Amino acid sequence: MKSVLIFSPLVLLLAACASGEESNVPGDAEDTEPYSEIAEDEVLNLIGTEPFWGAIIDGDQMNFSTLENPEGEMIAVTRFAGRGGLSFSGERDGGSVDVAVTPGECSDGMSDHTYPFTATVEIDGEQLQGCAWREGVDDIGPEADTAEEFA
Repeated sequence: MKSVLIFSPLVLLLAACASGEESNVPGDAEDTEPYSEIAEDEVLNLIGTEPFWGAIIDGDQMNFSTLENPEGEMIAVTRFAGRGGLSFSGERDGGSVDVAVTPGECSDGMSDHTYPFTATVEIDGEQLQGCAWREGVDDIGPEADTAEEFA
């Protein structure tokens, strides 16, 4: 009898998925192509506050900087294009580094800039929230504002 009780919710869950009902997966349900709004050769700038941090992702390298380390440190990353955005993953001192960049208006909370992407970085077990833009592509305001100045 216990197996029937456990099995029934699973069948209902699978039936809901197969019935075409809306899901929580980003992107259009008909769209199965990887996210392509950010080209592989574009440089991404990421910033965040509280704590202040910045990152520049160029190809398979990310320079991650903080107030304590404004020069930053290079971390090798691997890019993955999902349905609703990009992710980058790597390692730092034996721990994982994960970055998610998704489309959506974002404010750094400190300036009048609105950025076209949100960014989430998980590093050293800490999750950091911020914004992102494509270098030389997205107009975010004065040219003097770069990721290095926010870190």
